[in-house]
Amino acid sequence: MVPIASGADLEIVEYLFAAEKDRREVVKVTERYPNLSLKEAYAIQEKLIQKREKGGARRIGLKLGLTSKAKQEMMGVHEAIYGYLTDDMLALEWEPLDFAQFIHPKAEPEIAFMIGEDLQGTNITVEDVLSVTRYVAPAIEIIDSRYVNFKFTLADVVADNCSSSRFLIGSKWICAKTLNLAEIGMVMSKNGEVAQTGSGAAVMGHPAASVAWAVNKLGEIGKGIKKGDIILSGAISEAIPFEPHDTIVAQFAELGSVSFSCKART
Repeated sequence: MVPIASGADLEIVEYLFAAEKDRREVVKVTERYPNLSLKEAYAIQEKLIQKREKGGARRIGLKLGLTSKAKQEMMGVHEAIYGYLTDDMLALEWEPLDFAQFIHPKAEPEIAFMIGEDLQGTNITVEDVLSVTRYVAPAIEIIDSRYVNFKFTLADVVADNCSSSRFLIGSKWICAKTLNLAEIGMVMSKNGEVAQTGSGAAVMGHPAASVAWAVNKLGEIGKGIKKGDIILSGAISEAIPFEPHDTIVAQFAELGSVSFSCKART
């Protein structure tokens, strides 16, 4: 595949950065650069995060996407994807989200892993991940693609840091080794009505399996995860859109709940 032209990567970074900053939809990158490869998309993602860091943001972990076989088949791919979490993405349960901060947001229920030790390699297993996980907790990720109508190719979404926007962590943190994470059930409701259900097994058979995949993928480029990182292991169910005045609650068996409300544009 023909690589994108020299300098195009920085142009794409500016394009996506401005779209997020201005809260506006843009045409997907591959409309202009149809040959954009996944490797190039990850390189663009890295430069996009570096630009955020220059503005004062700090990396605090990873988010995983396409962690279900159904999602992978829908996108025509055979593996998951990853993006980065920064400290300015962390939202608080007791502070309503301002809808003006988003374009067309959706909420995904996830299990968050709190990493207690550095981990790097290319043959990392579920057991390795659990051994360095200090706690797991209920989480909701707010995804908000910068692309028109949430439509994109795999390379587009990777370049856009996998639609990362905000995330919330519940207050109940539990030792991962005391739970069967694959069997944990989840019910997500919107305004008191059940919207989605699922279990941990929806995430690559076991949520720690997706974290192991991410470590192995990062290991291929000499990177890993670090003590203190938060890893969002992937969506347990389909994402649901929300609007001003909506309240979303994700209730996990054994893990408790996490929720948020959304206020009108200000």
